[in-house]
Amino acid sequence: MKLAELAKTLNISTESFIRFIQDFDLELSECISTNFEVKPDFEKFAKENVGFLKRYQEDLEHKKSAKDIAETINQPQEKVEEIIKKEKPRVFDNGFFKSSVSSFGIDHQLGGNYEFVYNYFGKRTGLKEGDFIGYRDLFFYISVTLEPFLDMDQTKNWGIRKPAGIILYGPPGSGKIFWANKIAEIIGYHFKEVKKHYLGTSFVDGQKTDFNDFLVKMMKEDSVLLFMEDFDKIMSHRSEEKSVDSCDEETKEIILHYVSRFEKEDLLMVGSANSLVDIDEDLLAPGRFDVMIPVFPPNSRERSELIVFHMTDDLSEDALLMKILVENDADHQPFWQEISARMKAFSNTMMIDFTQSLKKRIRNSYLKDNNENIKIDKKLLDAAFRDASVKLTEEYLTQVAQFIREVIQNNHDDFIQRTKELQQELNSYKVVEKPTKSIGFKNNEQKKDKK
Repeated sequence: MKLAELAKTLNISTESFIRFIQDFDLELSECISTNFEVKPDFEKFAKENVGFLKRYQEDLEHKKSAKDIAETINQPQEKVEEIIKKEKPRVFDNGFFKSSVSSFGIDHQLGGNYEFVYNYFGKRTGLKEGDFIGYRDLFFYISVTLEPFLDMDQTKNWGIRKPAGIILYGPPGSGKIFWANKIAEIIGYHFKEVKKHYLGTSFVDGQKTDFNDFLVKMMKEDSVLLFMEDFDKIMSHRSEEKSVDSCDEETKEIILHYVSRFEKEDLLMVGSANSLVDIDEDLLAPGRFDVMIPVFPPNSRERSELIVFHMTDDLSEDALLMKILVENDADHQPFWQEISARMKAFSNTMMIDFTQSLKKRIRNSYLKDNNENIKIDKKLLDAAFRDASVKLTEEYLTQVAQFIREVIQNNHDDFIQRTKELQQELNSYKVVEKPTKSIGFKNNEQKKDKK
């Protein structure tokens, strides 16, 4: 059963279900699949607790003040205000909060007892069995963006059209290719990548071909997601100060020529960009690449999850590394929380570098002593941390800073907390200058004061 079908059956909106999953910090893989098939445990919970879910939806839709919320959940008003201030929702002039604020969600953060919710999800899905790690906010944001592909009613009855082009933007190594593949999976399109040699003119089997031929061919195929890496470089604007490659300029003109036909031909083009600043504004016009989705580096919790995933991926239960991890309690997230907290603003690629380095060091230690009793101690972790930190360059941190500025400009209201957390992590790398000490002898006035 799809989430939309369950919502219709219980007369509860899909938006309420999505917010409920986020408010109660439920594992996405325990609730729904990537294509929005409802998992059995979540369906059982929803049907047996429909009364609670209806109250949750009514509260979500109701305009309320911090005082109203505090009275509803029997919590101190100042604590309610503290959480609201932290999440920074927009406020109406009369002091009432928009309907996106949930009294139940705030109560949950303040320690309210909702054990009945988690009783349905006692058997946690293994990380390696999950569709992806963390990023529920990004997944749901993308899903809302893709609704015209999933719900034909939006186009037929409301005139809401499918996007022709999407730009995934974020620092290098943040996982833009992963999310392009995930978008193709969500909407059921075939993932095709624009290889470098497709651009310009080339010869294949003695036949002359160019990017125009390739794009026309893709539009003739059924349901294609066409992924283009380095979109910001290929699609950059030309100016007196900046020249562009003639091949890239030609590629841009071809895409501009055909982009109006993408929706009709069931073709979605997704571009990957480190930044939006250099992209030609003609590409960003309505009906073209007017959907921009930020792809963030993982937060601290997601970093812990990623480490567990990459350390255990493809290992059998009797694998030597798995035995060592289990012996150290390192097959669970809590073990990695301290080191992941140090990995501020690390990209997904850096997380892979860390786990690969650590695996090799654990293996070297085993080969040296031929002993499974290896302690994954601070020395091992620090060494792997240093290896992964090599990519944490000034250039990378500058790109993260630029990314934050662009998120604030384009998607701030949708990722307030995540943006704030990333900014705080980035700030930790700023050099704090020590106050300079005065040089020279004290004068007579200072000597007198001391006396």
